[in-house]
Amino acid sequence: MHDNDIDYDTILSQYREDPFGYVDIHTRQTGQIHFHVNLEDDVEGITGQWHHIKGTKLFEINRERNNKPVFSPSKGVISFIRDDLDGQFVEAGERIITIRYPLKKREIIDQILRNVLTPFVAPERAKYFFSLEIQSRIDKFGQRSVSVKSGDEVLTMSLMKRDTPVYYKGEPGIIHSVYFKPGVSVDQGEPLLGICPPEKLPLIETIITRVKAEWTV
Repeated sequence: MHDNDIDYDTILSQYREDPFGYVDIHTRQTGQIHFHVNLEDDVEGITGQWHHIKGTKLFEINRERNNKPVFSPSKGVISFIRDDLDGQFVEAGERIITIRYPLKKREIIDQILRNVLTPFVAPERAKYFFSLEIQSRIDKFGQRSVSVKSGDEVLTMSLMKRDTPVYYKGEPGIIHSVYFKPGVSVDQGEPLLGICPPEKLPLIETIITRVKAEWTV
């Protein structure tokens, strides 16, 4: 594999031009909406040692004289708002607000890795664990020293109190990134692992090094 298989400049220029993440807020129920923020307002996210302090109140939805407030999950700036709907009846699932926030270095690296690594996705919504053999190898050699190939039993899927082996399907490589937490449900289609072919590892490490050099936060 050659250097031009991964276009460093194209990947990094995307983040130089738009170094932000975006959180879309949708209505969870029908009702009459009343906004508490405006376009370009700064908002605070959930804080506190136990995440017990709510973020900025974004809006309320009144349904049958019952007000349901919605609070910001993230610190940032209101970059989009459907303020034309203020005081109007809205359906559930409407995109109402978008919050823009500056990406941190680790978030940029994570997003790049998700794009360039080979994803191994969840076949069902379930809880996942490494197979005993893979976990033993990780404990002994470290995660990024463990290679897998198509047909290997890599994970155990726990669903409806039944454990089912999950076999890897894809190009061989090392387990570079792990996106699940053991015992925590993962939605179907969400990535569980990021697999890196050994020959691509130096290229990925080069991107990570460049991100660390260019972004200080």
